[in-house]
Amino acid sequence: MTEIVFTKAYFSKSAPSIRECPPETGYEVAFAGRSNAGKSSAINALTNQKLARTSKTPGRTQLINFFNLGENQRLVDLPGYGYAKVSREQKEKWQRDLSEYLQKRQTLQGLVLLMDIRHPLQEFDTTMLNWAKRGGMPVHILLTKADKLSRSQAMKSLFAVQKELKHLGLDKTASVQCFSSLKYMGLDELKAKLQTWLAPETNEVSGEVLGETQ
Repeated sequence: MTEIVFTKAYFSKSAPSIRECPPETGYEVAFAGRSNAGKSSAINALTNQKLARTSKTPGRTQLINFFNLGENQRLVDLPGYGYAKVSREQKEKWQRDLSEYLQKRQTLQGLVLLMDIRHPLQEFDTTMLNWAKRGGMPVHILLTKADKLSRSQAMKSLFAVQKELKHLGLDKTASVQCFSSLKYMGLDELKAKLQTWLAPETNEVSGEVLGETQ
C-alpha cells in the first residue's frame, strides 16, 4: 500500500466557482467549516507547512483552493462561512457554489467537516451534512480545538455529536474524532481516513469497499 506523504502538498489553483475547478481526474478530499473552526490550521498541521492562509479576519477566503499531493490526489480548501462581512447576495452565491461542488464534483471522495468542539453542529454544519447526504458523500468530522477542553469534556462532546449523527441518519456515512492542530492531537487518525479516500485502488485490492467510512 502506497502511503500518502502529506508534507509534499503544494498549492495548485484557486477557483471562484466549480466551473473554474481543475479537470475531474484523480481523487480529492475537501475541507469545510465555519470561519472560526480552525480549517486552515488543520490543513497546515496535516501538511506540516503554512499551506493554507490563516487570518485574524474570519471569512476572508472566498475561493476554492486546490493543493496537490501527487499527480492524481488533491486536498481542497473550501471557503469559510459564518463571519465574513459580505453582502447577503455574496453569501447566497457561496452557498450555491458549495452545494454544487459537494453534489456534482465527480472526483470528490469525501468531506472533512471541521467544527469547534465547544460549539458543534451549528446551522452551517447541519446544512453541509445535509448536502453531503443528498450527494451520497461520506463525511469525517473534526472536532477542533480539543486541547481547550479536558479529556472528559471532549469525550462528552464527541458522544453528543455521534448521537446527533445517528438521529440525522448519518451514522453509516459519517465518522467523527477529536482534533487539535496546536497539539497535533488526532493527526494520525485524520491521515488514516484521508488515505482510504485518496488511494481507493489500494483499498479495493485489500478487499475494502471504495469510499467505506467504517
